[in-house]
Amino acid sequence: MDKVVRSTQEAVAEIQDGATIMMGGFGLCGIPENLILALRERSTRNLTVISNNAGVDDFGIGLLLETRQVKKMISTYVGENKLFEKQVLSGELEIELVPQGTFAERIRAGGAGIGGFFTPTGFGTVVAEGKEVREIDGRTYILEKPLWADFAFVKAWKGDKMGNLIYGMTAQNFNPLMATAAKVTIAEVEELVEPGGLDPNCIHTPGIYVQKILQGARYEKRIERRTVRS
Repeated sequence: MDKVVRSTQEAVAEIQDGATIMMGGFGLCGIPENLILALRERSTRNLTVISNNAGVDDFGIGLLLETRQVKKMISTYVGENKLFEKQVLSGELEIELVPQGTFAERIRAGGAGIGGFFTPTGFGTVVAEGKEVREIDGRTYILEKPLWADFAFVKAWKGDKMGNLIYGMTAQNFNPLMATAAKVTIAEVEELVEPGGLDPNCIHTPGIYVQKILQGARYEKRIERRTVRS
């Protein structure tokens, strides 16, 4: 089945106000740059965005914060973005902070159809507020529920027209997990090939999880902080 869409505008055309969207990436590595720009142009509002972090002030998810399109963020790390900090402290933006390992497992649980899991991480902190607490073999755990979304934006190195994806090195990060945990997964790729053009032994995300795929363009691939020897 050919799942190729011809433009980013076509890819995001069905996303309505109030949608929940997972966005892959870690820092600025492996983020869906083209899809974020298309969503900004579409001006879809009141979004809940599930992402490890919120980009930087003028790039990545930071572009959606600039236009006040994001209502709530579910994230693990929110440094490097002054606008994000300002909106949270003013009450303009809701935030749910999740320990990074718990964040990954909640997404995995969403994709696997698991109703929840117990973890000791966060017990005794604000993370545990309002959650079920249980003692198991002498250790205290809190119940974490799965994360899922209406849409997932993922970015891959290579993909074929059937939606099979290969991610580049550390750009795998949260992309493979998120691809499994949404009703509609939209993938942008640096290189789009015909079916059979990928080594099946190297595929990270099978095409069954992907509903739309497009050829990306003009990737900046910014580095948050570049440190070199003097």
